[in-house]
Amino acid sequence: MIAVALPFLGLALNLQAAQQVPVRVDPRPATPSAVTPPTDTSAHAVRAAVAPVIDGKDNDQVWSATPVISAFQEWRPAEGKPPRFKTEARIAYDASNLYVFIRAFDPHPDSIIKILERRDSFTSSDMTWLFIDSYHDRRTGFEFGVNAAGVKLDAAIFDDGNEDFAWDAVWDVATRIDSLGWTSEYRIPLSQMRYGRDRAHTFGIIIDRDIYRYNERESWPLLRQSKPGFVSQFGSLHGLDDLESPRKLEAVPYVVTKSSNKIINNAFSQRQNLAVGGDVKYRILSNLTLDATINPDFGQVESDPAVLNLSAYESFFDERRPFFVAGRGLFRLDVNCSAVNCNGENLFYSRRIGRTPQLAGIYGDTVPQEPITIIGAGTTLGVLDAVTQREASPGDTTYDPATNFAVMRATQDFRKGNSTIGAMLTAVNRSLDRWSSPYLASSAYAAALEFRHRIFKNIYEISGSFDQSRVQGSKETILNYQRSGVHNYQRPDADLPLDPNRTVLSGDAEEFKFGKIAGQHLNFESAWQRRSPGFEINDIGFLRRADQVSWNTWAGFFDRRPHLFYTVSIEQQLVAVLDDGRPAAGARVQHEHPHQFQEQLGLAHGRNTRPARQDLRRPGLARRARGSAGSVHRAVALYQRR
Repeated sequence: MIAVALPFLGLALNLQAAQQVPVRVDPRPATPSAVTPPTDTSAHAVRAAVAPVIDGKDNDQVWSATPVISAFQEWRPAEGKPPRFKTEARIAYDASNLYVFIRAFDPHPDSIIKILERRDSFTSSDMTWLFIDSYHDRRTGFEFGVNAAGVKLDAAIFDDGNEDFAWDAVWDVATRIDSLGWTSEYRIPLSQMRYGRDRAHTFGIIIDRDIYRYNERESWPLLRQSKPGFVSQFGSLHGLDDLESPRKLEAVPYVVTKSSNKIINNAFSQRQNLAVGGDVKYRILSNLTLDATINPDFGQVESDPAVLNLSAYESFFDERRPFFVAGRGLFRLDVNCSAVNCNGENLFYSRRIGRTPQLAGIYGDTVPQEPITIIGAGTTLGVLDAVTQREASPGDTTYDPATNFAVMRATQDFRKGNSTIGAMLTAVNRSLDRWSSPYLASSAYAAALEFRHRIFKNIYEISGSFDQSRVQGSKETILNYQRSGVHNYQRPDADLPLDPNRTVLSGDAEEFKFGKIAGQHLNFESAWQRRSPGFEINDIGFLRRADQVSWNTWAGFFDRRPHLFYTVSIEQQLVAVLDDGRPAAGARVQHEHPHQFQEQLGLAHGRNTRPARQDLRRPGLARRARGSAGSVHRAVALYQRR
């Protein structure tokens, strides 16, 4: 991909822009008419001699010669039930694109729900989804979805089911509603996915349909909720031969000139700036890529939403900058994340790199600051290194020192992906001076080890992690860390050693989880998590609170078999949160009992019980109830006319 961006002219040229492409003739002879018919779990793609026009119609020559995939089955709410409406799919390809045509039959086209929204927005609409595992590693993949109004969604998939919707690809899709129902026609450029250099390829695939007004999902192959994993359940797409070799080099240079007013010495001054930089992607091997950026320009990146934060904790903002979005799943190592609670805390938070200067407000500068310039960054093999330059005021007061950020990540799968071990190391080093040393740490390091192991036919899973952190700085800096809302060493009921002479703050965090992740009826997860008072990762990670111990358990009973009148789902959550060093704890018990009748009625009952806070750290002492116990009930009845 080669692109030149000229923001000052409001123009952009991208050779992979999602526009209608001219009709393409494949130089290879067309595939013979005798094509292997699809099965319940596999299909063969037909090579297209002439690329279809992406217009939502099936009148192109290739679709008449492509076998029909029709073995769709319902997977939610009932698993394995025949679908309410018929769905058909056809798959074709050429050297550089994958084409998929989906016909979603519906006897009442006027009842198809279609809501127009912005891209990557989930809507209450009928949808079709295309999930592709181009490496066929049964761990990673890509998803492309569209609703009946043509609103596109895409995401990268990692760790056999985790999704990253910040990933955006360049692809085409068209939808149409007609007398038979509605259609969706996809063109997925193979350049947007990664695959090997072999002559013959096999991709993993699932095609999914959402009939929203009936709250039903059907797929081919059948996606079973009673089995663990997601990508590992994909079917096989064969016949992808003689694809274009993945490009070894992609470069995106840019030149930006900007004229702006800036306040200097309490007066407006006009300044002209010229910036040159770019991104480079070099494919070393089919599964090894080097990404590098020099003085990157993020001026076209979507702005953060406005947030009013009245709490003591930092707001979390999602990453949208293209360089940091690519491969983000590889650098993810969650902290304090379970089936009950997962709020974005992570050992690596890429928004720390290139943020606005941290000390401008401290030194009385109220002028909105531009993000810190990233001199250069690169990533390969799960290694990321970024350097940001020093930012200063017109009087040379340091607003943010030159800083080096480094992240190293490695994982290894065993037993066909059913066991995994991983490690991560993060480092921040700053070049401090007299302006910045009282407020910022000179160095911050964190390391983590994690494991995951499935047992008893991969139905049960044991996982855990151990994290260690160390922050070093001046006495003033470490005292500010201790007094921050993350640690609160100064609170009177904590009995923590607030030390004004400390120059190093270190801590650790542990997590252990055991759960039943598959099965026809019962699933559960129980997690124990602890963070010591000195655990600190916010120089490059994201952490809302240290000094906490929690235990939470989730259990659910599901009846996924089809019944004449109902399907049942019962869930219960138990959460106990304990401050490490604080005698009081809070607990919450939550019950959910949804019942969905197949035809017209849905019922839901919920109960949230919050017991009185008690002294859980000292079992030998008398229990002291603090606060008040409470119980909240709620019941909902829904009637929907078919």
